[in-house]
Amino acid sequence: MEILGRERRRRWSNAEKLDIVAAVGVNGETLARVARRYDVSRSQIYQWRHLFRKRGLLPAGDGPTFLPVDIGVPMLSAEPVLDDRGVVSPLIVELCLAQGRRLRFDAGIEAAALTRLIRSVEAA
Repeated sequence: MEILGRERRRRWSNAEKLDIVAAVGVNGETLARVARRYDVSRSQIYQWRHLFRKRGLLPAGDGPTFLPVDIGVPMLSAEPVLDDRGVVSPLIVELCLAQGRRLRFDAGIEAAALTRLIRSVEAA
């Protein structure tokens, strides 16, 4: 990194940018923590990631995503519950994500839709 002029504008080499972008997700590192460590804004890392993916230097990330799962208190019943009208209410699943975020969804959601949903919440 090089600091130029009075405005202290930093210049990052492509190798340094790739290292910073690649550090996100390694050993559970969040984008916010990586941004703080390198004193870069989160939006700058998003821009670099987008640029490198567009150039084909980063994979698109279409493969499977593995997330840590913490199994809390077991549910008393896994059966759908009938409400007063005799209608089956859907089974709701709650997923605890990074930084304390919680995602609630119907147990019948398609895997592809759930993957897109998790990725968009994690990227926010």
